[in-house]
Amino acid sequence: MTLEVRGLSRGPLGPVDLALAAGSCTALQGPSGAGKTLLLRALADLDPAQGTVTLAGEERAAIDGPTWRRRVGYLPAEPGWWADRVGAHLDADAASLAALRLAPALVERPVAELSTGERQRLALLRALATRPEVLLLDEPTSALDEEAARAVEALVGARRAHGLAVLWVTHDDAQARRVADRVLRLEAGRLVEGEGDDEGAPNAPDDGAPRDGAPAP
Repeated sequence: MTLEVRGLSRGPLGPVDLALAAGSCTALQGPSGAGKTLLLRALADLDPAQGTVTLAGEERAAIDGPTWRRRVGYLPAEPGWWADRVGAHLDADAASLAALRLAPALVERPVAELSTGERQRLALLRALATRPEVLLLDEPTSALDEEAARAVEALVGARRAHGLAVLWVTHDDAQARRVADRVLRLEAGRLVEGEGDDEGAPNAPDDGAPRDGAPAP
């Protein structure tokens, strides 16, 4: 088992027990405010939490933070950018960019000029660049049209074939069934099996912006 979680608790979250095997994908659903982001941030060691988390048999407490976050990648719903230009954040090859329907020239542009969907896809490439063993995805296709979302799903699926374990937060029931081996819901801080009706439209950007998928010029 790649990632094992026992009795994880933080505030209203938990206790949570969870296991992610190498090459697996678990979809996580639940209404807004249920604690999905809390769980992902706790697993990424960004927020303190009670309980035991192990990665390939090693306890999180025995691994320094930067190393843990390289091995357990986290893609938040709104990724952070600390430099003006895209190229300062990642060194993406043309094939990887094309796989996500992104033009190679995009890496030369200022981050401020990118659409939400472009930022989402570039942030995914950045997260994958460290070759994590586990990838935590928080609504990674929320601003994308169907074609671009399917491209993201295909890229993550290809990495799963090489052993990547994925925990994928999505409000889209159809997407959950496509990408995941197992679907869990977080309700009142506890994990339960199966799908259900979430608040909000599936994969809709919170700000009502149009979905993005066209390659950049």
